[in-house]
Amino acid sequence: MALEVKVGVRGMTCAACVARVERALKRAEGVEEARVNLTTEEAFLRLQEGVDLRKILKRVEEAGYEPVVARAEIPVKGMTCAACVARVERALAKLPGVLAASVNLATEKAFVEYLPDTVSLARIRQAIREAGYEPLEGAEEAQEKAPTYRKDLLLALPFALLTLLLAMGPMLLPLPRFPGFLQALAALPVLYAGRRFFRQALAEARHLAFGMSTLVALGAGSAYLYSFLVLFLPGLFPEEARHLYLEAGAVILALILLGKHLEEKAKGKASEAIRKLLALRPKTARVVQEGEEKEIPAEALIPGDLVRVLPGERIPADGVVVEGFSHVDEAMLTGEPIPKAKKPGDEVVGGTVNGEGPLLIRVSRVGEATVLAQMARLVEEAQAYKPRVQEVADRIASVFVPIVLIIALITFTLWILYGPGLSYAFVALLSVLLIACPCAMGLATPAAIAVATGRAAQLGLLFRKGTALEALARADTVVLDKTGTLTQGKPTLTERLGFALDPLEALRLAAALERGSEHPIAKAVLDAAKDLSIPEAQAVRALPGEGIEGVVEGKKLYLGGPALMERLGVALPKEAWELSEKGYTPLYLADGERLLAAFGVFDPPKPEARRVVAALKALGLKPVLLTGDHPIPARRVAEALGIEEVLAGVRPEGKVEAIRHLQAQGRKVIFVGDGINDAAALAQADAGIALATGTDIAVEAGDVILLSPSLESLVDAILLARRTLRTIYLNFFWAYAYNILLIPVAAGILYPFTGLLLNPMLAAGAMTLSSLFVLSNSLRLKGFQPRSFTVA
Repeated sequence: MALEVKVGVRGMTCAACVARVERALKRAEGVEEARVNLTTEEAFLRLQEGVDLRKILKRVEEAGYEPVVARAEIPVKGMTCAACVARVERALAKLPGVLAASVNLATEKAFVEYLPDTVSLARIRQAIREAGYEPLEGAEEAQEKAPTYRKDLLLALPFALLTLLLAMGPMLLPLPRFPGFLQALAALPVLYAGRRFFRQALAEARHLAFGMSTLVALGAGSAYLYSFLVLFLPGLFPEEARHLYLEAGAVILALILLGKHLEEKAKGKASEAIRKLLALRPKTARVVQEGEEKEIPAEALIPGDLVRVLPGERIPADGVVVEGFSHVDEAMLTGEPIPKAKKPGDEVVGGTVNGEGPLLIRVSRVGEATVLAQMARLVEEAQAYKPRVQEVADRIASVFVPIVLIIALITFTLWILYGPGLSYAFVALLSVLLIACPCAMGLATPAAIAVATGRAAQLGLLFRKGTALEALARADTVVLDKTGTLTQGKPTLTERLGFALDPLEALRLAAALERGSEHPIAKAVLDAAKDLSIPEAQAVRALPGEGIEGVVEGKKLYLGGPALMERLGVALPKEAWELSEKGYTPLYLADGERLLAAFGVFDPPKPEARRVVAALKALGLKPVLLTGDHPIPARRVAEALGIEEVLAGVRPEGKVEAIRHLQAQGRKVIFVGDGINDAAALAQADAGIALATGTDIAVEAGDVILLSPSLESLVDAILLARRTLRTIYLNFFWAYAYNILLIPVAAGILYPFTGLLLNPMLAAGAMTLSSLFVLSNSLRLKGFQPRSFTVA
């Protein structure tokens, strides 16, 4: 069984870094899949079972980056012997993401080293609790926080401005000319503030894999080195080349730090949807034990606990209502603003808001098993996705910086040979180095996908696979299951025809066969027979695509549709087969030789179904109805909804073939089903969309899960996917157009016409602006509004 983990990676600055980390991880033994995300600064890994995580982390370090590892010291109450110690250590070692766990009986503490991006401290405490012991509060997590750019920026900005004033002030203001050593003193703190770029550049040089830090270090470092040599060893240069570029080097570093600081904040906004989801979890819960209430940390809850939730409070964990009646606001889950009524027996989800009445809830899921935690996990996994255009960009980024270095060297050489002097060559060299940066290329996709998948989760759209975004955006055909997808999924039995049996007696026998089945039509039969005395059925066996058989009161009976009757050779009277013509789904009861009774089941379309079909057509998509139902009622539903293409009477295994047939025609197919009976079809489609209830988001077959009860969210998902893909392409257009246009400008292509060279400070500012444009363009996806289609 494959193990999936996330590893935080510090030190990545651009697409070249991403490509380097991915290469290092993919070469490691036991790694089946590795995807690195620049926006979230995480690596998503699929590993073979039993692989040594420490060796994987070593690969990241050898590539020149720092894997994020946390350490925790947790007091544990209740241990009495070595067996207790072993039990706690085993429980912790089983957790994905735990690197090492050691328990000391004398101090009653557990020492844990773990990957905080994979397993939380709350989950570690929960594992200790599940092992039968009590983790105490007050544990300190010794996780070193990633260094931010803010502190260095606050040091660099004032000294960069001072350096600029000392250098340029006398040209603009009535100030005396300041000696060069004052500029050098003012520029040194800025050099210290930008030390991370030089340190990372050395690591890149050691591995012969160059990225943004190499360009910055070469550009700013060259300005400093050249200036210091001119200042202290002027004899090395001809008189016309004795210029100081300390203000350029200082302002360059300050601008890059400012840009990275703003980029850091923007990346945080791109991923804030996950934090907002997890922030919905209450910190405490009111537990009822032996008639008394006491407040405990919500993370200390275990399945089976009874919790009381007062009006206006958030529900602390997933569970089932035991007592009380209220309306619960589930907008965070489904995107639907109208609260849902909850009574005893109804499921509730942690993080949702209780309305007007107190509820007593029995906890069913806690920690990582809750719907909220699953939502956050699915969003994070989807954000690691790379479309084909990003994979190409990463390959380009891996060779981009070496190409820029060659261009810079050629530029410098040409200016030395044919230009007016060394100082001009040096300015052109600095500008080329600083204006070309692969940052924007690395952020183009992950930033957009991070914002889009986060916004989708807020609207009740869960992308289990990031590939679905691209597939939805490119699709031209939407295949829709009928029962429960286009229809309400709650069919009612409205027609009863008796032939060899009284209709009520036949209904009683049919209900015996359907007892225990979860199929919507079975529920319709059972609902119709709820006031009857239903006997026990024996040897019940499902007949895929046909119906069901079994023995009731000593008689072998069959219940199913026309295909089953045809196979059995049972003749259908006119009144029986006319049920289909009237728009009913026919259900026949037979003893193998003759028809005993017939039933008509009707499942009305969802109120919004016609509007959704019209919206799909308006978007240029071809809707197709695919169902195992009889062709006549299927066509009736299709006609009512405006669907021209109908594939009816298709068995479950035939749905896969139907989708393959459409794909063979060159069509890009979305399949929408209930995620249970349609698993194979969902997997076969280019994008599978599963409809789920509010508490059943772990539908493994779907690429996208619609949590909202409204089918309109299908259109929202397609619209969001298209807008996301447009955003990604615009990001890439800017990233590449920027470099293609400005590298020649930096090299001096306009000098013959203007007599001017691009100032290296402006080049550094332009590089920063390119990344900020990509991020701000991606953040516009946060404004995506649902139901943004109007079709009558």
